[in-house]
Amino acid sequence: MVEKTESGLPRPVAIAWGTYVQPQNGPRRGLSHQRIVEQAIAIADAEGIGAVTMARVAKELGFTTMSLYRYVLNKDELLLLMIGSESLLPARAEPDADSGWRSELSAWADLLRGMYRDHLWMLDVPRGPTSVLTPASMYVADWGMHALRELELSAGEQISVILALSSYVASFAGLERDLAGQEDLELGADAIAELGRVATVDRLPYLAPLLLSGGYVGGEPGPSGADDVGVDDDYRLGLDLLLDGLEVRWRRRGLSTD
Repeated sequence: MVEKTESGLPRPVAIAWGTYVQPQNGPRRGLSHQRIVEQAIAIADAEGIGAVTMARVAKELGFTTMSLYRYVLNKDELLLLMIGSESLLPARAEPDADSGWRSELSAWADLLRGMYRDHLWMLDVPRGPTSVLTPASMYVADWGMHALRELELSAGEQISVILALSSYVASFAGLERDLAGQEDLELGADAIAELGRVATVDRLPYLAPLLLSGGYVGGEPGPSGADDVGVDDDYRLGLDLLLDGLEVRWRRRGLSTD
């Protein structure tokens, strides 16, 4: 259970926004919520979320573990402070006034994708009603709502769109992480033929022909300049499909979407 302040605000949210008043009996000067969170993020960026412990963070900062507990109640609270930190936010260029909602929303998604790429450990931290109140989450949502302003959606509809798009971006970032570092799989003709004896056209009438041609997975690399759809192309196609659906849905409602 997340501890709350006297006002009823979740304690990690108050800390993240700087409204929490730290008790005066803390350790000597030099330790702060900001330093703790920044050090934890540095560890996670370098070694993954599994390397982040209260003891490890304290050691890197030159303090005892008990000193950290005067500022952060436990690792769960630390994780909330990490994913809510404004230091995670990438630089945001102001969009061209004439770029249109679609370009702005696509740029917003790319910004979010870049944040995950820079901090892959974020994919391992559970989200919830507390995390969405932290600075990083609220700034990202606000930027997305700015991109959607031309569609004249209700606030609730805007949040639903942001949730759908951000879930797609996070899912794709997870896929990219899983694929990174894996060896390319190249199957020769004999291997494809063996697989083809069980993955037959009778069983898989649409996919089997692609498999047998080497175009599904493990086929030989195509010639230079061939139409080879990569991960970035897959990401862009998926995002375009979502934006196409958004455009069609609200055009049907008679709204101008440029």
